[in-house]
Amino acid sequence: MVTVVDADGLLLGRLASIVARRTLAGEEIAIVNAEKAVISGTRVRVLANYNQKRQRGSKEGGPFFPRRPDHIMKRTIRGMLPYKRERGIEAFKRVKVYVGVPSEFAEAERETIAQADMNRLSAPRYVTLGAVSTFLGAKF
Repeated sequence: MVTVVDADGLLLGRLASIVARRTLAGEEIAIVNAEKAVISGTRVRVLANYNQKRQRGSKEGGPFFPRRPDHIMKRTIRGMLPYKRERGIEAFKRVKVYVGVPSEFAEAERETIAQADMNRLSAPRYVTLGAVSTFLGAKF
């Protein structure tokens, strides 16, 4: 049974850490609406940080950083897993991330994670993951 999590209005880092912990415990998770997840901070700072991550390295040798919102979210989750070890590899295979809501999950009951809700922010400064992706040049 796959747990469907709606990322609309959830903080990216908190969502990623909770999903990483749950997949290490053996749960399969599908995240929908990845482009609507938010990153806290001023727009200028957030875009500068992600632009720096994107430009780091070389085209031949990496490290490679994704542009699409679903790939950025999956990369963030990967950073919170021991992805070079067997249990981390298996946990990472249990995570699926989608832009929008695919037809297979249209009727499924969607869960939201209260600990990752953006209403916990003290100052309402945030950028959506879709805006970051568009800034980096993604066409999704």
